[in-house]
Amino acid sequence: MDLSQFLGFLLFMGVFTMGFWLLIFALTFIVPYWLVGNLLENRKLKKEAKKAAAKS
Repeated sequence: MDLSQFLGFLLFMGVFTMGFWLLIFALTFIVPYWLVGNLLENRKLKKEAKKAAAKS
């Protein structure tokens, strides 16, 4: 393995490792944050709709 192949391998491993940790970060923080925010927003909208229906 010459130097250019070794550098290419290091570059590939660096990109692969960054992608792996980005995926782990997305699955453990971003997706749950999105789901909880969506559930809270839906609950708030249902509560507002129920109040509006009660006033009518």
